[in-house]
Amino acid sequence: MGERLHGKRALVTGAASGIGRAVATRFAAEGAQVVFADRDLIGAEQAVQDLPGAVAVRMDVTDEDSVRAAYEQVLTDGAPLDVVVANAGVQLFGQDAPIADLDLEVWRRTIEVNLTGTFLTVKHAVRAMTGRSGANRGGSIICTGSPTGLNGEGRDFTAYSSSKAGVHGLVRTVAAAYAHEGIRVNTVVPGYTETPLVTAISGDEASRAAIVSRTPLGRAGTPADVEGIMVYLAGDEASFATGAIFRVDGGMTSL
Repeated sequence: MGERLHGKRALVTGAASGIGRAVATRFAAEGAQVVFADRDLIGAEQAVQDLPGAVAVRMDVTDEDSVRAAYEQVLTDGAPLDVVVANAGVQLFGQDAPIADLDLEVWRRTIEVNLTGTFLTVKHAVRAMTGRSGANRGGSIICTGSPTGLNGEGRDFTAYSSSKAGVHGLVRTVAAAYAHEGIRVNTVVPGYTETPLVTAISGDEASRAAIVSRTPLGRAGTPADVEGIMVYLAGDEASFATGAIFRVDGGMTSL
């Protein structure tokens, strides 16, 4: 592993498991000082074991006081925060549904975590990154999107699809508003990626086969498939990339 993020400080939400944990761990391997942020503090603490310089903080992305406190904790020493990955999310299998059958509380819970949680994470990331100059100017914010926010892949997941479409729109808006500050904001769209979030699919042979069949590369994704593009966007190689959608979905949204 190289040192492409040497000297950078990064915060990743949802870092106790799945894509978030894989990305945060890869950032550490690439030389970054990484904050593993998650509402599951025990899981985050377990994730940082044996990672020198990595720390765990509790952050409930649906609670602005929790988000604010986590950022304040991270920034106490005055060192800049260069990268934030807004990754925390939920997909309520067995509850999310086509709109005529969707319960309002399922809608609200999904939007609260996926869209409002991203809003709060990005809001405080921007506050941490604005007004800096010289080598510390700006930063990179990366949000985790979904194919369901781009096409009809999530037709049975009204709340989840809508929340991720909202994230895509939020990224474009924030990227345009803060480019003058040197803050870059991009979306990474993983395809079907086997993590604890999707056990309802991965544990059902027929469902898994159906979604893999819609992926031109012919296999499920893994968290490791997402790490590389996140490293690129976090680093200086991506200094001219902002407001964009980077698809790592095995070709799913190319159809």
